[in-house]
Amino acid sequence: MYGGKPNMRVISDRNESILKATSIVYTCIPHYAFMWHIWTNIKSKFKKGHLKLSELYFATTRSYTLDEFNERVSKIEEIDTRVKAYLYDIGYHIWSRVHATVNKTWMMISNIAESLNAVTKDTRELPIVKLLEYMMTLLERWTNEKLLKAKVTFTYLRKKIQQRVGGQHDIIAEDESKLYPERALIDHIHTVIDDMKRFIVCLQNKRCSYGQFQLDELPCAHALAALRHKNESYENYCSPYYTRESLFHTYEIPVDPLPDESKWNVPQHIAEKVVMPPIGKRQSGRPKK
Repeated sequence: MYGGKPNMRVISDRNESILKATSIVYTCIPHYAFMWHIWTNIKSKFKKGHLKLSELYFATTRSYTLDEFNERVSKIEEIDTRVKAYLYDIGYHIWSRVHATVNKTWMMISNIAESLNAVTKDTRELPIVKLLEYMMTLLERWTNEKLLKAKVTFTYLRKKIQQRVGGQHDIIAEDESKLYPERALIDHIHTVIDDMKRFIVCLQNKRCSYGQFQLDELPCAHALAALRHKNESYENYCSPYYTRESLFHTYEIPVDPLPDESKWNVPQHIAEKVVMPPIGKRQSGRPKK
């Protein structure tokens, strides 16, 4: 029903039934996995060094350069070679940010779905019409709350992104000794020194040799240093998805309230339908409910 869309990706917990179904329906669409679900698999499969492995694993998934990635994978191998082999068999491009072919995937989380599951846990026992009414009221309230937050946001970027990028910018402004542009090769290409390491920033293409600028689509510390050197605003170098305007447009479509059931205009052929319970085999034993 949904069909294929440009730049579409499938992200799951690597459940075999999901992998099988999506590979049949979406034959040419890449499949990625949530890093958290892979970590839960590692914990259940390998009973060793979870405290050290946890920090290393999540740092590895978020690596921006191949050097960082390879260094962290080597440390994982020192703790448990089986974990490295397991991650390699899955495929680095499935879970590693630096190996992925798409950027937006790594900003996605399942919090919205999990929040909806948690808040509707008890209401799922209601009849279907009451359940849908509850869901509609819930979404209406959430939409209004988010819209009000967007209206009282007066910065160009949404609040969390503004705090992240603006905070980095302020730190660079206060202490320019650690991170500073060495020289500008041409107007939009800069060499930035960071802790004795040299990074190349291209402002025109919004890229940095470190990789963070182009993957997050937000100015990294090196890009911010180059922009400060040019006395330019960082706002023009952020993806439009992070702006207050995009946030506002997301929630500007209202959720229309449902009138009383007596006022519903139900077509005759729908009203005459009799919905039977699903045909299923009753499991043995006493039912849980």
